[in-house]
Amino acid sequence: MGISAVIPAYNEEKTVAAVVRTLQPHPQVTEVIVVNDGSEDGTSGAARRAGAHVVDLPQNLGKGAAIMAGARVAGGEILLLLDADLVGLEPAHIDALLAPVLHGTAEMTVGIFAGGRWLTDVAHRLTPFLSGQRAVRKEMLLAAESLKDSRFGLEVSLSRLLGERGCRPVAVPLYNLSHVMKEEKMGFWRGSRARVRMYWEITRCLARSRGQGAGPG
Repeated sequence: MGISAVIPAYNEEKTVAAVVRTLQPHPQVTEVIVVNDGSEDGTSGAARRAGAHVVDLPQNLGKGAAIMAGARVAGGEILLLLDADLVGLEPAHIDALLAPVLHGTAEMTVGIFAGGRWLTDVAHRLTPFLSGQRAVRKEMLLAAESLKDSRFGLEVSLSRLLGERGCRPVAVPLYNLSHVMKEEKMGFWRGSRARVRMYWEITRCLARSRGQGAGPG
């Protein structure tokens, strides 16, 4: 059973190579795909030099579209979805995310940061459904074409999709793992604006989910 790692990346030149290099030697990962989502820096080249297969999107289409683009070219039956800005990724984290799906005890796992940086740990405890670290069966993800328009609401849309199948994702603690925060990448003001935009897109997806789930009164 093949496993394809899919990494959506927008302006992640500084961190994407380390994520790819951790994935490359893992015995269960059969390919590493980085989807360069219209980056304006050297993300694409950094990922290629690290050994990833890179899919270059012509412009920034958002996280949902990037993951769907990676899923379409993936050869594996299971997709390992990881952020490109992870700090401290280890093989044990990969094992933990994959095991329940490989053993058939879950259709999707959700990785929760624990014991890493205080701010990212708290964010995951408060909103675990927003984690971008997941393992999921490819056929389930590809069945939901609307995910490509979800941008940062991708994780909400994935959870809704699983709920429609009568399942719940399995939470997996990822110890000593974190990511670079937007305010650190872009500076406080630009990063804060980007964070507000991200939460707006997530809120829009949540509202859409509730509207679709509501039956006639």
